[in-house]
Amino acid sequence: MKLLFVADPLAGFKIHKDSTFAMMREAARRGHVLYACEANDLSWRRGGRVEAHVRHITLTGASGYGVKDWFKVEDETRVALAEFDAVLMRQDPPFDSEYFYATHLLGRAEAEGARVFNSPQALRDHPEKLAILEFPEFITPTLVTRNAADIRTFHDEQKDIILKPLDGMGGMGIFRVKEDGLNLGSIIETLNRDGAQTVMVQKYLPAISAGDKRVLVIGGKPVPYSLARIPQGSEIRGNLAAGGKGVAQPLTARDREIAETIGPKLAARGLLLIGLDVIGDQLTEINVTSPTCFQEITDQAGFDVAAMFVDALENALPG
Repeated sequence: MKLLFVADPLAGFKIHKDSTFAMMREAARRGHVLYACEANDLSWRRGGRVEAHVRHITLTGASGYGVKDWFKVEDETRVALAEFDAVLMRQDPPFDSEYFYATHLLGRAEAEGARVFNSPQALRDHPEKLAILEFPEFITPTLVTRNAADIRTFHDEQKDIILKPLDGMGGMGIFRVKEDGLNLGSIIETLNRDGAQTVMVQKYLPAISAGDKRVLVIGGKPVPYSLARIPQGSEIRGNLAAGGKGVAQPLTARDREIAETIGPKLAARGLLLIGLDVIGDQLTEINVTSPTCFQEITDQAGFDVAAMFVDALENALPG
């Protein structure tokens, strides 16, 4: 098969932990042909199809921390996306205007016959912070609002809260306010910007000390191990980008209940791969853009996540 990865610049990949690289490596091992482009390589012209300036790449076999020469560009060309067996949208967040426009181009390509994973429509329909609102039975007390007074009322009720922007990633812009309310006003001003920006507020979960678990769901089925991202020192965020320590561990019964409820529903909407964030027994986010943690789970638990993903991708394609 010919696979096109729409991703961030390949030269910036940290291949010792990058999940897209793990997908590429497993796909190449099976004999699939790899192509790559960036979202800014996508284009459409009247009378034509959505196409991209793509690079046909092969893997050199290099691996390890800091390696840059892990791929070789065999040739470059402009190709309609419908000519590929599958297009994998793996650009990292944020989900900004340009990402949004890219999903529309990818959606047009779908109408022309391209097979895109995750589905562009599903990417738009499931913003990573707000997607949890569909599953209130699994989430902690949560408020989504632009109203500063509502946030103060929620704090009065819950005493210990987390505030975060809807467009944050990697733990960016997350604040904790304890019962004393210290700096609550300043934090609201920073995130809410006088009512211009919507804020998510959640009850603080002490179970974060044991880790913010990433539960991967592929083709509607959970990977049997999560990666608990454990905050270090005085940090409240477990995100690996914020210095958290990743520890692979078997799914709990609650993890599996959440994954087996949500996974099939979202898979049916075109979300081949999702990442559920679970603290304790509460769902906090549903990641759909470019979920990670493949290599950490494989390295520590011995379960080949990339193989499970490519199996699901192959099964999702005709023939």
